[in-house]
Amino acid sequence: MLKPAFEDFFHYLLVERGVSDNTLKSYQRDLQNYMQYVEKVSRKTDWNEAGRTDIMGYLHKLKEDGKSSATIARTISSIRGFHHFLVREQLVDHDASIHIETPKKERKLPAALSSQDVETLLSINSGTPLKIRNKAMLELMYATGLRVTELVSLRVSDLHLTMGFVRCMGKGSRERIVPLGDVAKKAVDDYLQKARGQLTKRGEDQNALFVNQHGRPLSRQGFWKILKGIAREAGINKQITPHTLRHSFATHLLENGADLRSVQEMLGHADISTTQIYTHITKTRLKDIYQSYHPRA
Repeated sequence: MLKPAFEDFFHYLLVERGVSDNTLKSYQRDLQNYMQYVEKVSRKTDWNEAGRTDIMGYLHKLKEDGKSSATIARTISSIRGFHHFLVREQLVDHDASIHIETPKKERKLPAALSSQDVETLLSINSGTPLKIRNKAMLELMYATGLRVTELVSLRVSDLHLTMGFVRCMGKGSRERIVPLGDVAKKAVDDYLQKARGQLTKRGEDQNALFVNQHGRPLSRQGFWKILKGIAREAGINKQITPHTLRHSFATHLLENGADLRSVQEMLGHADISTTQIYTHITKTRLKDIYQSYHPRA
């Protein structure tokens, strides 16, 4: 039986490693698909029977299915972690994942909105409690560069409006403090004063900052649906995801002269190389401007 070892591994990740719910779900998704391949295609019933050939066969299938190199690299990481666990727990005699090479990730430039597009997006009507909430969320996200998970995880106690900052918990449980501009402060204060109380009356959670129409904490999927609807109403035809506002935050800061280290700290990047990708966006945009306006371009 293959499944019991999976359940032991997921328990280990949750209890001993203390991974987040999102990380756990990612492992579960990757490994359950891998297990189905080993069972149904390789027809193995014991992890001692599964070898490097089975792993390579599964990775080849992912490539044939058109999965990106980033997805394949993440899957390899999940498979390695699982097989290391099997060896550590003496559930298998050997580590089948040894010498499996990770493909190089494609470094795609993140999409960022122009300042004009952001203004259009943020000029949404705010006449109802839900619309006041939506404006506060978008203003806060663009003002701080928060990840969507960080945004929907905020508690009321994380806000320090009079001092002008918000406290959030990022990846790896790293806490950071991010400044908050006057426009975002006003939008969030309007939400707290005029809308949140009406929404929380319908639910039980009195701590979550942003709640849905039932008064429960807003989910990542809920925010994404709201954002797509607002972009459609605003007539913005570009593909927009929750991360687009984060990318726009970083790009606009750098375009206006912010130093890379400060942007790294505000974004919560552990490695500055992750932040440096935004410098390529600003260089690309400068090149486009030059080509468009210089008489000898």
